[in-house]
Amino acid sequence: MIDRGELLRKLALNMARFTGVGALAGRFTAGAGAILMLHRVTNDAPNPCGFNRHLAITPEFLDAVLTEMAALGFRFVPMDDVPGRLASPATERFLAITADDGYRDNLTCALPVLERHGAPMTIYVAPALIEGTVDLWWDLLEDIVCRSDRIHIDTSAGRLSLDCSTPADKFRANVTVHNYLTMELPEEEQRRVIRELAASAGVDHARPARDTLMNWDEIRRAAAHPLLTIGAHTLSHYNLKRLSAERARREMSDGAKYLEIETGAAPRHLAYPYGYASAVGAREAEIAKELGFATAVTTRHGVLYPDHRNHLLALPRISVNGRYQQVSHVRTMVNGVTTAIANRGRALVTV
Repeated sequence: MIDRGELLRKLALNMARFTGVGALAGRFTAGAGAILMLHRVTNDAPNPCGFNRHLAITPEFLDAVLTEMAALGFRFVPMDDVPGRLASPATERFLAITADDGYRDNLTCALPVLERHGAPMTIYVAPALIEGTVDLWWDLLEDIVCRSDRIHIDTSAGRLSLDCSTPADKFRANVTVHNYLTMELPEEEQRRVIRELAASAGVDHARPARDTLMNWDEIRRAAAHPLLTIGAHTLSHYNLKRLSAERARREMSDGAKYLEIETGAAPRHLAYPYGYASAVGAREAEIAKELGFATAVTTRHGVLYPDHRNHLLALPRISVNGRYQQVSHVRTMVNGVTTAIANRGRALVTV
């Protein structure tokens, strides 16, 4: 099934490139630097349904992107350097690399590429995902929908019965359940519902996390590597904006404490789970500041400008996305051309 939003975004990227507008506008919109956002870096075959293909890129594509970024004059820096770079902008632009959720291939597939380029990366980890007390539900949902011809969910409004017999039906069912889990169901109830769906479909609820996320020994190995930094991703990867202020604070502080116990170092950097407008706002940024994080990143699309030194707990990122594996797309995005387009004319993107 065609994703209309994805098609329109690709058309915009290609138009900026083919018309030359991207290169011309980039002289004025590039800013001081950017933060790249990754998830998985792997050559594993994607799930046949492909709902989460945006979360994975190949090591070869990452290598091509970093080669291009170096050729454009970007300096690869760790997140520790971002506040200083924004406070005292240099002539050269900088690029920080981040990866969310703690996938094993960050260590096995991405790290060799990073080593070739001398590029640091911060990996944001949610301990409950690593422990398996919270499921990697978006991958689990994909398994369930792909395995099923029909799925049923008992909601407060009655039983929901979803046809999954064709690829188009599966796409619609995945979107419907995804929206139910993230917008209607309380965060703490997600695990119960997704595990009930997994059991009814004969799917192992623990498989996605077990097969793809690092364990604690691997996280400690990552933390010890000079190019890698472990950052916080809250305790349970809940949508913070859907929690009370006190519960959101505990999610941030307990996640950081857990990482300190396991790795021996308190994380200085935070990524808000989901990171979009309905998941993080000014309240969450203020809590992160009070807890002493040096930086915090969202998934809002944007490059960094010197004025972001006043918004270090609400930094945007550029998604290096499996649906857009063309170096030219990343080049256009890091030039800042798409920042205002994606944010209704706003260049300085925060929360």
